[in-house]
Amino acid sequence: MSGVGSEWCQWRLLAASFIGLLVVASLSVSVQSSLKHEATTESKNDQADPNNVIKISSPKSRSGYKHVWPDIKFGWKIVVGAIIGFFGAACGSVGGDGGGGIFLPMLNLIVGFDAKSSIALSRCMITGVAASTFVYNLRQRHPTLDIPIIDYDLALLFQPMLVLGISIGIVFNVIFADWMITILLIVLLIVMSTKAFLKGVESWKKETITKRVNFSNLICESENGNGAEEFKFEPESLSNDTTPEKTEEPRKSEVSIMQNIYWKELGLLVAVWAVVLALQIAKNYEVTCSVVYWVLNFLQIPVAGAVSAYEAIALYKGRRKIASKGDGRTKWRAHQLVLYCACGIMAGVVGGLLGLGGGFILSPLFLELGIHPQVSSATAIFVMTFASSISIVEYYLLKGFPLPYAIYFFAVATIAAIVGQYVVRKLINIFARASIIIFTLSFTIFVSALTLGGVGLAKMIKRIEHKEYMGFDSICSYT
Repeated sequence: MSGVGSEWCQWRLLAASFIGLLVVASLSVSVQSSLKHEATTESKNDQADPNNVIKISSPKSRSGYKHVWPDIKFGWKIVVGAIIGFFGAACGSVGGDGGGGIFLPMLNLIVGFDAKSSIALSRCMITGVAASTFVYNLRQRHPTLDIPIIDYDLALLFQPMLVLGISIGIVFNVIFADWMITILLIVLLIVMSTKAFLKGVESWKKETITKRVNFSNLICESENGNGAEEFKFEPESLSNDTTPEKTEEPRKSEVSIMQNIYWKELGLLVAVWAVVLALQIAKNYEVTCSVVYWVLNFLQIPVAGAVSAYEAIALYKGRRKIASKGDGRTKWRAHQLVLYCACGIMAGVVGGLLGLGGGFILSPLFLELGIHPQVSSATAIFVMTFASSISIVEYYLLKGFPLPYAIYFFAVATIAAIVGQYVVRKLINIFARASIIIFTLSFTIFVSALTLGGVGLAKMIKRIEHKEYMGFDSICSYT
């Protein structure tokens, strides 16, 4: 219990900081929305630039934003983009963050999409990663316990909140300025990368100690002639203080899909997904900001909140437990459960706003809860499958991406995720170190911080030099 309670203050501080950034951003939007010179300047530059590449049909969104979609043709940009996307999808599948931080700069800088279209296509790729990884994990079992590798109770607590946050994030993506998104992105990615790296170092040290102890036991058994050939090392759940119970029957690493699915929990998750998706589709056929439009938006709150509340109350009263922790004695406190639900919403908001999937928050959070790295990655990806698929439908209805490009990069991400899962399981079996997953997660998030943060800062500096940003003088003149 101490392992769970020792981290909640840090997560509460992070959630408060995130809310503060959103408040500041919202106030800035209210001032910036009246200044039309930026959109006018960009429109004139696009018409006057004779070097613009011929684009395919790029419709305007409801907010008037002009998308930039490059021609669909085979060339070096497509090849390099596919290679980088393959690498990002493989790492995102292993780490559990989806790889969105690598997809975005690839789509924007190399392939040539505008920022908002890159976010929409990134969601398509994340869905490919999540869906293929979920299917791959359907037959996998927990590394040390005789349960599925996907923790359905953990998913039931976070998935509705993530789905709700995604809807909020997509709205923010439409109205927020680039500099707001850049600042939020850099802060969160650096914090999450650091936490994941420190957790990886901690797990690496525990694994080293465990391997030395097991090796010493192996030598003793060999000297005593107790059948050392029967010894087999399996990486234990080094992120918590529990160890698997010893059973006479050997634990299976793979079972049938039917045996590995908790149908009640999966049914609730699918029900939330279907209702929220129906509300999102219906919303897009209503007049923006009409009464019906906002009613459909707010109906998502009781739908998602009811399911997460059901799971949270069951955990609080002890009727359910997070089985992947390997310890049913954990006493969940009310403020912890509320905080975790808030983190789920925050992950969804950031995922919808930045196109990153939300896994870069959920995976480190699951690790802090004491979940095994493989289970943390599998569960985070499972949760993102629902949220990402909803965002794809929303972006499609908003005409946020070209369908041929979406299908192509979806296929690349799907294949890469399966390859990544296969390779990392082989590496874990060879080196007996599940911390490989944590370091992959930290590396992916850190690379995302460098690439996305660097691109965002470069754009900010360029616009400031051209006086395209609202500076102090323009604020004063506005007031």
